[in-house]
Amino acid sequence: MFSDPGFTDTVNIRLATEQDRSDIERVYMSTFPKDENVVVAKLAIDLLSDNTAIQTLSLVAEADGSVVGHVAFSPVMLGSKKSCLAYILAPLAVQSDYQKRGIGSEITEYGLQQLLAKGVNVVFVYGDPNYYGRFGFNTEVARNYTVPYRLQYPSGWQAVTLNEYALENAPAVINCVTALCDPKLW
Repeated sequence: MFSDPGFTDTVNIRLATEQDRSDIERVYMSTFPKDENVVVAKLAIDLLSDNTAIQTLSLVAEADGSVVGHVAFSPVMLGSKKSCLAYILAPLAVQSDYQKRGIGSEITEYGLQQLLAKGVNVVFVYGDPNYYGRFGFNTEVARNYTVPYRLQYPSGWQAVTLNEYALENAPAVINCVTALCDPKLW
């Protein structure tokens, strides 16, 4: 872990609340490039307010008295397969001056553990295979699922199986919550 005399190394991960909206927005606005930050910050805030039947898991990481990271795991439906519980990890950010300290890994692992305990079968992500591979995400598992939009980087579409299940009809079509139904996010 990176050593910084100004950093306590104590990270608290908790459920995000509506009171965290401005802190979450700040994290994404300061982390993502100018051409993406508004879109991704809006996604994070929209997911925080999502009222789908299956709740989105929105987590914040706190360090040194403030929110420094956020991740959202929102439910997805797999075609007509109701017996398979699935989520997608999006978005994830750690404030720039707190990166390279394991906070992104810690908040992601914590979220995956929560989903595992809830009986979730599969989690998807669209991101850097080198980063998400460390959590078990891979393209092989994702190959059985069709995304709702054309992917700019198809190798970024990955999944990890948390609890085994039988996929009856492959490929299964993924249906996301409303906030993720924007081709600009894919």
